[in-house]
Amino acid sequence: MHSKPRLISRDDVVLVVVDIQDRLAAIMERRDAVIRSASRLARTAAMLEAPVIVTRQYPKGLGDTVPELRSLFEGLVEQGARVHGVDKTAFCCAGEDGFNEALHATGRRQVVLVGMETHICVTQTALVLATQDYDVHVVADACCSRELTAHEVALDRLRCSGISVTTSESVMYEAVARAGTDEFRQLLSIVKE
Repeated sequence: MHSKPRLISRDDVVLVVVDIQDRLAAIMERRDAVIRSASRLARTAAMLEAPVIVTRQYPKGLGDTVPELRSLFEGLVEQGARVHGVDKTAFCCAGEDGFNEALHATGRRQVVLVGMETHICVTQTALVLATQDYDVHVVADACCSRELTAHEVALDRLRCSGISVTTSESVMYEAVARAGTDEFRQLLSIVKE
């Protein structure tokens, strides 16, 4: 595990969107806020040409990625963004060969995790990836659980395990790194939506 978390590096980061799916999202109290934060992060990743991996947990039972994100990802792909989908049955993303292959193919070592549910799939993925020497950042406002207590306890557990717990705007501004550029102006339009 990295002894010191790093700032987000545009050249080393990959965004992993975990299981933001129809039937799961329908029972989440913070559904809209999480989808909004995940969407902003995905748009920023595409702007910076950083890859995005989108997982779906047992889609036969939990449905597809929510329509708002599904249409966003389709649009980003049309614009040339690198978005890779992985279906899984393992709670930990790293328990699926398809995920490991997709992550390895990016050549990147810094993972930003968002999704559902914080205390299950997000936490298990974060802890395992950290043991594989990835620099893992979990975005608190882009994750949720059915119960707020489960979400909060999971974030505390991750912090105690050396995982960086952050916010979507922190990730976005770290990745862009400076004001006064065209990218910064694009970032402002993403933040203001």
